[in-house]
Amino acid sequence: MRGPVVVVGDTLLDRDVEGVVNRLCPDSPVPVLDETSAVDRPGGAGLAAVFAAAQGADVVLVTALADDAGGARLSALLAAAGVRVYPLSLSGATPEKIRLRARGRVLLRHDRGGASDEPGQPSDEVLRVLATASAVLVSDYGRGVARQPALRAALAATRAPVVWDPHPRGPAAVPGVHLVTPNESEVRELVPALPGASRLATASRGAQGLRRRWRAGAVAVTLGGDGALLCHAGSTPLVVPTPGSAEGDTCGAGDRFAAAASFALAQGALVSEAVQVAVAEASAYVAGGGVATALPPPEQPSPRVVRAGSSNRGPASGHGVAGPGGERVGVAAVATLLAEVRGAGGTVVATGGCFDLLHAGHVATLQAARQLGDALIVCVNSDTSVAGLKGPDRPVMAEGDRARLLAALSCVDAVLVFDEPTPEAVLSWLRPDVWVKGGDYATGGDDAVGLPEAEVLRRWGGNTVVVPYLDGRSTSDLIARSAGPASDAGGRAQQPAGVAVPVSTTRERTR
Repeated sequence: MRGPVVVVGDTLLDRDVEGVVNRLCPDSPVPVLDETSAVDRPGGAGLAAVFAAAQGADVVLVTALADDAGGARLSALLAAAGVRVYPLSLSGATPEKIRLRARGRVLLRHDRGGASDEPGQPSDEVLRVLATASAVLVSDYGRGVARQPALRAALAATRAPVVWDPHPRGPAAVPGVHLVTPNESEVRELVPALPGASRLATASRGAQGLRRRWRAGAVAVTLGGDGALLCHAGSTPLVVPTPGSAEGDTCGAGDRFAAAASFALAQGALVSEAVQVAVAEASAYVAGGGVATALPPPEQPSPRVVRAGSSNRGPASGHGVAGPGGERVGVAAVATLLAEVRGAGGTVVATGGCFDLLHAGHVATLQAARQLGDALIVCVNSDTSVAGLKGPDRPVMAEGDRARLLAALSCVDAVLVFDEPTPEAVLSWLRPDVWVKGGDYATGGDDAVGLPEAEVLRRWGGNTVVVPYLDGRSTSDLIARSAGPASDAGGRAQQPAGVAVPVSTTRERTR
């Protein structure tokens, strides 16, 4: 493949809540679900992108993310799945679909997020990646991404094979797509069926009508456990049956079908071959347990909210931190800040690091960064992330204390803690206008070498910069000097200037 598989569309946050039902509600005859577990995952175009990445494809997802906790969660989940997110801005809330389940059966689905809003304009980098794709999958969930004019123009112009997974509330496919993949109910909504017609006749008539209306190369109507029906121009429809039993949870089966077909086309398969591969993949997915087994649950949510003053190195929880600067730490605080600054047309600046021992070099960098815009958000590596980067003896201070100290600085507007080794997932959600690092990262050459986040910022047209750094300030050096101080002529330990001396909580016993 010459380029990535690019998935374009609306991403939702899906949550499966598992529980047990042992009684009815006392005030109405409905079952009471006692929750035992809950799992989050990307839905919509995000799920299709995760499926394509699981097949070994280099996957780019062009989608709209909201400035809320749901958007932050999606960014973390997609990054963990190996999907590179090229985000568009999205006002309003992240759409969520919550399935309440007991014994493997869905009792109720709860949707929230409200009406869809128009996504923001794609950056030049988004248009470039569409032009260099090996295949493009448009996963339309009727929330506006597939309607975006600049994206539609780029999709019509790309030379890559385009698969269009439509939605009845979405727009028509751009002319010339290779394959359209509606299910039976979708094709009936898009092309009304004739009264009394058989199932195959209805699917065939709908597919041919949709193919002519949208000027598509082919239309494959998925038939659930019976496979798919493929219609080409002027040819007898091809029925592709499932290779075996495909009973089970079908949630996500259409996304699996479309992702498999797109990956096959990217590898040079004919459309008929791609549909056969897609039927086999979707059937195996359903028979294997569906999304519950195809996507193992993540270890913990991220970015996370921390409690102030906590020395606990385990997962943190809560809605924010208490005490000085507490209202400025966590996803909710950052989301509120983003809405205020962007609503006023301001510039969002972000920086990041471990900040294990806050020193003058850090403060100088933060003060310089704050002068570059209207708000500064500091992305802080969690305890788990710091230990992975620095070793088991780090960090010196727990994430709650580090976040609290940073939030207390007048130049810092909000603080966010993240678990990954790099801030890519957090940045995909924040979409800062400027990303800042201290001058110790400067090499004088290509910024992609000095700043690994530069490629990420280019996805939405952001900029990376370096600000002056105070020489002689290093967290590692301060820790080393504190642990092994030199002695003066009188045998007394000399402490480096500006380093706090740890105070023992117990008295030394004397004989």
